[in-house]
Amino acid sequence: MSKGVDERGFFMDRVLPVSVVVVAIIAIWYVAAVFLNAPFQRDTYERAEQSYTTAELVAATLNQERPVLPAPHQVGQEIYKTVFEIKPTSKRSLIYHGWITLSSTLVGFIIGTVLGIVLAVAIVYSRNLSKSLMPWIIASQTIPILAVAPMIIVVLNAVGLSGLLPKALISTYLSFFPVVVGVVKGLRSPDPIHLDLMRTYNASSSQVFWKLRWPSSMPFLFASMKIAIAISLVGAIVGELPTGAVAGLGARLLAGSYYGQTVQIWSALIAAAVMAAVLVGIVGLINKQVLRRMGMAQ
Repeated sequence: MSKGVDERGFFMDRVLPVSVVVVAIIAIWYVAAVFLNAPFQRDTYERAEQSYTTAELVAATLNQERPVLPAPHQVGQEIYKTVFEIKPTSKRSLIYHGWITLSSTLVGFIIGTVLGIVLAVAIVYSRNLSKSLMPWIIASQTIPILAVAPMIIVVLNAVGLSGLLPKALISTYLSFFPVVVGVVKGLRSPDPIHLDLMRTYNASSSQVFWKLRWPSSMPFLFASMKIAIAISLVGAIVGELPTGAVAGLGARLLAGSYYGQTVQIWSALIAAAVMAAVLVGIVGLINKQVLRRMGMAQ
């Protein structure tokens, strides 16, 4: 009985609200698609001197070849075709393009996380770096990524570096910042009384770090990593735009914009959003496992 009540409670608290939001978004999307695609469809009927009913107009706006705003079912059909009906090794496959972008994302995320942790430790343990380095780290994020990305690509291409690394470095540029801020906050989170207790036991700096500061920073680190992995994906996509890349979700977006393939653009956007959600979810699962093994129930 208790199990059934728990399952019903989980459904009411978690599943039902999400389902309602998803249905509402899809409904609004359909209405917006009809509204935005209707002017072009009316012009088409008028040029052909063809009479039409409201139902015919609505049906036509939801099935245009190059709509202003594709309907959800058009995007779904495009994703299904490019994921399941085309070989993953084909350059027309969304899996192929997704893997290219995912590779840059993961490399940039790993480099950015390691760099962020190293900088955070240096800032916490050095007062001079805390005062001098942190403002520069914050200032670095005020530069628009669309301005930085072409410069990074051009400079690295000039020294013979192309392909995965330039895009990964753009992801690193975006992803290291939240890790730095989160880990600095985490390393400084232990209560002063706990630090005093460690000093009373004559603990060394390394012992204080590994036994107190580092465990205390874990929740902050993983919260920052969730942000970092998502923004790293954005960096990888942006890195593909100025290069004229022929592979990756960014290249898919670029090709769609060149040829007016809005359905292709939206399918790539949805694929990127799903990829980001999955990556954040994976980081969340790792977070729970790590905290459980450390005895820090969340």
